[in-house]
Amino acid sequence: MTAIPAGRNARVGIAVAAVAALGFSVSGCGASGDDSADPNGKITITVNDMPAKTDPVNRKIFLQDVAAFEKANPKIHVVPHEGQMDPQTFSTKLAGGQLENAYYVYLTDPAGIIAKHQAADITDALKDYPQAQQVKPELRKVFQDEAGRTYGVTEGNYSMGLVYNRTLFKKAGLDPDKPPTTWDEVRTDAKKIAALGKGITGYGDYSKSNTGGWHFTAEMYSRGGDVAKQRSDGTWKADFDNVTGRAVLQQLHDMRWTDDSMGQRQLLEWADLLQMMGSGKLGMYLATSDNIPTIAAQYKGDPKEYGFGAIPEGKGTLAGGGGFMFSPKNSPAQTRAALAWIMFKYENPDRITMGQKRAAAHKQPVGLPEPNIWTGAAQKTKAAADKKYANQPVANYKPFSDAIGAIPLRLEPPQAQKIYAVLDTAMAKVLTEKNADIDKLLGDASKQVDALLAAQ
Repeated sequence: MTAIPAGRNARVGIAVAAVAALGFSVSGCGASGDDSADPNGKITITVNDMPAKTDPVNRKIFLQDVAAFEKANPKIHVVPHEGQMDPQTFSTKLAGGQLENAYYVYLTDPAGIIAKHQAADITDALKDYPQAQQVKPELRKVFQDEAGRTYGVTEGNYSMGLVYNRTLFKKAGLDPDKPPTTWDEVRTDAKKIAALGKGITGYGDYSKSNTGGWHFTAEMYSRGGDVAKQRSDGTWKADFDNVTGRAVLQQLHDMRWTDDSMGQRQLLEWADLLQMMGSGKLGMYLATSDNIPTIAAQYKGDPKEYGFGAIPEGKGTLAGGGGFMFSPKNSPAQTRAALAWIMFKYENPDRITMGQKRAAAHKQPVGLPEPNIWTGAAQKTKAAADKKYANQPVANYKPFSDAIGAIPLRLEPPQAQKIYAVLDTAMAKVLTEKNADIDKLLGDASKQVDALLAAQ
């Protein structure tokens, strides 16, 4: 959910030798008369994604990487900006020449940006970075057009799974190494956990502040459904007023009112389930793996108590994350220089081990199954580094890690936040009204979403 981004670990970049080699070609471009370079051939680039001063550890790491990059590339000067791409000001900044040379986007953004020609084509420049081919194909595809041309690179990713309390599983007679893999099993296990009493909730779900619609979408994807579907003419239409949508809401209704496994407290939003898990009062909920260190840091939970399993059914999982695209107003030299920085900072396996060691030394989470953008040899490098420097209970995440490779990754729908706001109502009604009319809720929501999609 883009309104609640997954936590992002300290990230690392490319081997100095490779960047130094590219730095020569970049400086050559600038020296040959390109107006992006000063008289000495030095190119200045602006980039965003620098952590705020309120995140001093990751800001320090970011600035250390800027210094290391500039040392390896003396012909490139990096001017970092805080924040990321703001859809509300993006077009204005682009038109006014204020957009950074390399700018951060969520994975839901590239298709629209590419269609509007608001990013530079980096296909040819990317050939200097063979390690980019080790990024998961589905993540690379997000930044490509229909002709296969590339306009950006991936920084990180997350996907939804099942966070659960291993201690409560044991007390309920369940195997903490085998979390439920179907929604029927979720329902059965939730009843057993709720039967422990003492205010314990078996399964929790959201229904407020767009989080209800976010989880409805994740649950639709898990069952192989959609929330919005693109038609042959390129337009979009709601696609949840169907048997799959009814199954999602009916199960939640039955767990709430028939099984009494979801507790009486409803209209929950993002922090509520983390707090419940941290207090030992919740058995399971859908989340991303970075919720676990957040529960530990903010809600005094013990990371060793929590497991992370694959999303039930596994026919699809809501995935997100982000990456970087490049201003179409860049000179060729600026684009190459900006790409050199992005690859240095975010996308190279040669410094994964150093990065995990550094993150562990700064007490940042190491050992979570995601972000993990890699395949092949790079994935093996990450796994080895995670094992060596882990400060998280890696074995507890094995059910997720073993399954995620076979589960299709699905991005958020267009107009995601507005759609989520509409779907909050359906989630809230089935969890607060015993006689909620599921068919009417889905029908009304579908009409509203169709209107949103038609107006985009």
